[in-house]
Amino acid sequence: MTNQLQTLDWVVLALYFIVLFAVAIWVIIQKNRNTEDYFLAGRNVGWFIIGASIFASNIGSEHVVGLAGTGAESGMPMAHYELHAWIVLLLGWLFLPFYMRSGVFTMPEFLEKRFDSRSRWFLSLFSIIGYVLTKVSVTIYAGGVVVSSLLGMTFMEGAVITVVVTGLYTVLGGMRAVVYTEALQTIILILGSLLLTYKGFEAIGSWEELKALAGAEHFNMWRPSTDKEYPWTGMVFGGAIVGIWYWCTDQYIVQRTLAAHNIEIGRRGAIFGAYLKILPIFIFLIPGIIAFALKQKGVIDYEKSDQVFPVLVQALLPSGMKGLVAGGLMAALMSSLASVFNSSSTLFTIDIFKKLYPNTSEKQLVRIGQIATAVVVILGMAWIPIMEKIGGGTLYRYLQSVQSYIAPPITTVFLLGILWKRVNAKGAIATLIFGLLLAAVRIIAELSYLGPDGNLIEGAHGPLASFAAINFAHMAIYMFLACIFICTLVSLATAPPTESKLLGLTFGTLSTEQKMAAKNSYSTWDIVASVALVLVIIGILVYFQA
Repeated sequence: MTNQLQTLDWVVLALYFIVLFAVAIWVIIQKNRNTEDYFLAGRNVGWFIIGASIFASNIGSEHVVGLAGTGAESGMPMAHYELHAWIVLLLGWLFLPFYMRSGVFTMPEFLEKRFDSRSRWFLSLFSIIGYVLTKVSVTIYAGGVVVSSLLGMTFMEGAVITVVVTGLYTVLGGMRAVVYTEALQTIILILGSLLLTYKGFEAIGSWEELKALAGAEHFNMWRPSTDKEYPWTGMVFGGAIVGIWYWCTDQYIVQRTLAAHNIEIGRRGAIFGAYLKILPIFIFLIPGIIAFALKQKGVIDYEKSDQVFPVLVQALLPSGMKGLVAGGLMAALMSSLASVFNSSSTLFTIDIFKKLYPNTSEKQLVRIGQIATAVVVILGMAWIPIMEKIGGGTLYRYLQSVQSYIAPPITTVFLLGILWKRVNAKGAIATLIFGLLLAAVRIIAELSYLGPDGNLIEGAHGPLASFAAINFAHMAIYMFLACIFICTLVSLATAPPTESKLLGLTFGTLSTEQKMAAKNSYSTWDIVASVALVLVIIGILVYFQA
């Protein structure tokens, strides 16, 4: 999109920023009186804002560009990840009631209530380090690339502007500023991307024409279980394990639902977010396939798959509309960055600082939260030169696989912790430590035995080489089964937890009143909307097969 924006595009882009900052300023003026205000927006956010915020937090600019590129290169297999919408339903129906009943601010705080402080410390430190080294770094890198290409500046200038602008309203406004600006950014992102999809079909002619040009394999989600990149077994089962960790236990996402006034609103926010989660298939993946088809026709050309989205924008959209899509890319970028800034500061303030200094006043904790956000912003900026040297493509693929290794122990502890009251604190911490060690061995094996293309380097052999060669999605399945075994074994070999301590935190310890309250927290509408979404997902899975 470099130097392609015309006067009308700049006007549209400027309007986007004016409205964005008007919303941010309005929220900041509301003041944050206490930690509940600053970190959970006073627990008074509506279902529409929650759902939009869940979607916006998930979709970063690297997601937009990367998904379109994957669509062009490989077609539909990555749609499995977008169909994790059913897991977002799991957040609303299974996990959220336990989180909200416990009154927690953070996921590590829930682990302490369910198990003990060791699990809380482990997850707190693990999450903060992971956010700074993964989510912050990848998003800032993408931000530098997107902003520099949009505004015709250097990568460094683009990255610094992105971090400073996003960090400013996140520090000042807290969670409320994040979720309300994300609602606006979701609308802009969806409108811009739908527009691009529509213009793409206009250029192709019809759905049947697209299928004929792109070929049947581009529309097949179900690759053989032996497929090196997208085995269906790994996509379905391994992807679900990673999905439960990301959508149901990660502070980055769950914090949005905790901002609801009650379980009913939080669940409806999750249901709405689940519907939005299906959209990337149609507004990012399908445009990528359209780009591949247009290349076959000789209408457009691109060298690398990451160029697909900007090339489509340049080729298909008239003046003014390019500005709208540019605004959508900026929205995707800023919303993801704001979310991770806010989540990191929440974890530090509530799980570390407040734990160390329990008598700190609410006003001081809000101030500490603002300082923590600013520190994460500075750490992110310090990471920029390193990101510039590493480069985005290889790192992004690497981070996708790393998620498959860190998810299994956390998914195990949360899932078994809620479903089975016999799991105890010793079982939980043993599982978390075992999972971390296994993940470390796998990552070391990958770095030692795999080349940049993901294949074993010449001459590599032995147990560690074989271990490194296992597909990352299959690896998630094996690690999950191993973690379940460790958690069960250690829990059964040691004393059971005190049942009175677990009241309301597991299915087996719900009181009659809690069961009745849970039954009254949903309506027929909630059930119908959830079932309808599951049927839509099944329909998509059935349609896109060989």
